[in-house]
Amino acid sequence: MAKLTDPVTMLKGVGPAKAKQLAQLNIHTLQDLICHFPRGYEDRTKLVTISQLEVDVPACFRAMVMNTPRTAHIRKGLDITRVQVADHTARLNLTFFNQKFTTEQLEYGKEYVFYGAVSGDYGGYSMTSPSFERLDSPPVTTRRILPVYPLTAGLSNATMLKTIRQALSICDPPEEILPPEIRQQFGILPADRAYFAIHEPSSMEEAEMAKKRLIFEEFFIFSAGLSLMRAARAKISAVPYANCDLTPFLRALPFSLTGAQNRAIREIQKDLTRGTPMNRLVQGDVGSGKTMVAAAAAYLAVSNRQQAALMAPTEILAEQHHASLSRLFAPLGIQVLLLTGSMTPKEKRLAREAIAAGDAQLVIGTHALLTDATQFRQLGLVIADEQHRFGVAQRAALAEKGSNPHLLVMSATPIPRTLALLLYGDLEVSIIDELPPGREPVDTFLVGENLRARINAFIRKQAAEGHQCYVVCPAVEESEELNIKAAETWAETLQKTVFPDLRIALLHGQMKGSEKEAVMAAFAAGEADVLVATTVIEVGVDVPNATLMVIEDADRFGLSQLHQLRGRVGRGKAKSFCILTSRNKNPQTLARLKALCATGDGFKIAEEDLALRGPGDFFGSRQSGLPAFRVASLSCDLATLKQAQEASSAWINAHGADDTKEANALRSRIAELFRRGQLTMN
Repeated sequence: MAKLTDPVTMLKGVGPAKAKQLAQLNIHTLQDLICHFPRGYEDRTKLVTISQLEVDVPACFRAMVMNTPRTAHIRKGLDITRVQVADHTARLNLTFFNQKFTTEQLEYGKEYVFYGAVSGDYGGYSMTSPSFERLDSPPVTTRRILPVYPLTAGLSNATMLKTIRQALSICDPPEEILPPEIRQQFGILPADRAYFAIHEPSSMEEAEMAKKRLIFEEFFIFSAGLSLMRAARAKISAVPYANCDLTPFLRALPFSLTGAQNRAIREIQKDLTRGTPMNRLVQGDVGSGKTMVAAAAAYLAVSNRQQAALMAPTEILAEQHHASLSRLFAPLGIQVLLLTGSMTPKEKRLAREAIAAGDAQLVIGTHALLTDATQFRQLGLVIADEQHRFGVAQRAALAEKGSNPHLLVMSATPIPRTLALLLYGDLEVSIIDELPPGREPVDTFLVGENLRARINAFIRKQAAEGHQCYVVCPAVEESEELNIKAAETWAETLQKTVFPDLRIALLHGQMKGSEKEAVMAAFAAGEADVLVATTVIEVGVDVPNATLMVIEDADRFGLSQLHQLRGRVGRGKAKSFCILTSRNKNPQTLARLKALCATGDGFKIAEEDLALRGPGDFFGSRQSGLPAFRVASLSCDLATLKQAQEASSAWINAHGADDTKEANALRSRIAELFRRGQLTMN
């Protein structure tokens, strides 16, 4: 028998060219191949008669070849083969393009099983390039449940199926990692049956059972991994904070904290006195006051003679944090220092000297904090703002500059609690679900292109009152395939044609970092009336004078992303507005956008977005740390997720340290899954 770790090139018919194609799908070993699961199935088990075929509905039927196939050479690169088939109910003409081999495979007077869809009308029906097999041959593409695989250029579904079938025939599936009692409790197939049935199901019911097993398995492995991570962290010691008195800090605030902020701070205080490193997520809607919660944590770190570091995703946001926190902490005698990449070499050198000496008690910066040149004297608290902009490795790199420092990550992207527990399963979660008093909601409207003149008039009105406006486009450049507004073209149109007397600025992700920072700094300083941008402004932008957000082709964005964009306005004292434009007439799409107009609650919006679009909006890139699930869907399989979480937690508590075949196999699979997702077990 072959080993799962053997390369795919050991298979017959897999040479360097095909191996390269498979590599495009991240398939390198036999295990990768066996774990390349179908994205769906076609039920080709039911046979119909020719007279029962429906236009544009693929189906299997049995028929006899009524004449010898004839091939006509039309022009270079185009051959057409025609043949007629019949059963006891009707005749049907078949056409094959550039498949001259059919003249040899389809024999006059022989019966075959065909699979395809008829086209035409009462004037005549025909079928183009159906799959077919001899009636007396084993079913491969007809008379069976056919898996449909994710493919890449040059690889056909038939080739993928044949290659996977060969791999299954020469090696055993991955080891069983689910204990018998758990399989019995949840009605889960054994591994050997499930891994075969997912590729070769005898029925749709068996395909669903195999899929259920593999979904449960992935969630079980992931949840078990998080349990092991929590257990490992519990063994790490940290000096418990003796001084958790926040009275001076609270007196220095020019406002009272909300109940939700106070609750999050109490949870942080409890973490800091435990003697193990804090690992907490503070999740709150735009404007809910997460920064003040982070400031309270930083104050506690400094009060216990340790340094705190706050990492922001952009220089603009870092500078904004530095300005506001310097004003807050100055009366308390706490030195707040800024470190960013655009500072002069001398400024960086002086800043790093202060950090290394411990004179800088709270350090605010961007990725410049991660460089080897930045060394802390006593780093006790790491704060990551807008955490989804940082990878797990980046947070870990900053944490390594201290000795088991406490970690506080903040997210302004509301995430349904079920998903938060999955993505941040190794973190404690604090939710700030209350806005500070006096913050007005942003009035949101959905309008069509027919109201363009009124939109432009409203932009001009806001500018005339001394306010600023964002205009967000879904693309940077124009595309022939997509009929959507592009930032570059639309900014030029607004400047030259619509608002020649206003100051129009442009910002998008393809610009250099220094250019983006300069544009945002100028807009924040009031040097532009309208900023035309892509979603690069989604987070890390705080311009209180901006009162209007216009989002073009809003149907191209998810609800959570639209909510984040809307959060860029409403940050000052003036009334703010958000206008969504859409040329899409689909009732479901319009209902989705109207849901955003009806509420400003980011958590309600997130639940709606999860139901409609799945988890993509929440997790975006792999940097989020979400593992690369092969079968499981976070939007469809939440019930299975809950079962797997409960089962894995109980099993790990009872058997996690066992030296058995099952336990060792589970640990191996955990390590593999977490490597794919960029998580670490350290």
